[in-house]
Order: sequence, then structure tokens, then C-alpha cells
Amino acid sequence: MRKPASHLTTTDLKTEAREYRTAQVDAGRPISHAQSLEMVARFHGFRDWNTAAGVLPMTRGPVFAVSQRIEGVYLKQPFTGTIIGVAALGAGDMFRLTVQFDEPVDVVTFESFSAYRQRVNATVSRDGISPSRTSDGDPHMVITRRN
Repeated sequence: MRKPASHLTTTDLKTEAREYRTAQVDAGRPISHAQSLEMVARFHGFRDWNTAAGVLPMTRGPVFAVSQRIEGVYLKQPFTGTIIGVAALGAGDMFRLTVQFDEPVDVVTFESFSAYRQRVNATVSRDGISPSRTSDGDPHMVITRRN
């Protein structure tokens, strides 16, 4: 799937070029790494590899940072809080956040019982959406605003 140019990095293109070169070798059409870089750059709309490398960042900047203020919903409850811990997972497309809520959030939906949390750990994507879901399919955490 093609990413918009605003979400590409030279690291992304280099990875694609390695995969393209491997596919060409497997198909009996060996090409050089430089040729694969040129092909991938043109595929993404750049004139050549040098143009792509001059325009695109090498890597993505940090998405989440310690002390960053965020807002969203956690287990269907609205929250505002501060990120007090961040760890990138895998290739940096998922993050483990520790969030300190300004006000405790009730994580239980039963009317006769409550369980408040003021500090939680959650795994979220670059978009701020948790891959973990509640039993009815809603993400555990959705970050709607970052300051």
C-alpha cells in the first residue's frame, strides 16, 4: 500500500528498495541496489533517488514525548493527562505510554461498582489509537488531542 509522501522517510524507501530488489532477483531479473532505489523513488513520484533523499526526512520525528499533554478516551471515559513514560515498540509504529490522568477515570461500566485509575499503561499506534479492544470492539485508548 502506497503511503502519502508526507508520511514517507528515506528509511521507508530504502526498505522498499531492498524488498523490490529481492523480488527482482527471485524472478530472475537481478538489479543493483542503486537501480532499485531509483525505481522506488520514481514509483513514489520523485524524479530520482537524489531528489527523494533531499526532500524526505531520514526518520520520523517523535510522536509522543514525556511531559506531553494529551486528551482522549480511555475505556470509553474522557480524560486529560500527561505522558510520563514512552517506549517505542518494534519499528516505531507502536508506542507503550504511561499516562498520568489529571482526574481519576472510572474503568468499570457497572453502576453498582467503580474502579478508578489515575495512572495507566497503554499501547497505541502513531495515530494514538490502541490496538487492544473492549469486548464490544472499542479501542482501549484513543488520543484525540496532543499539545
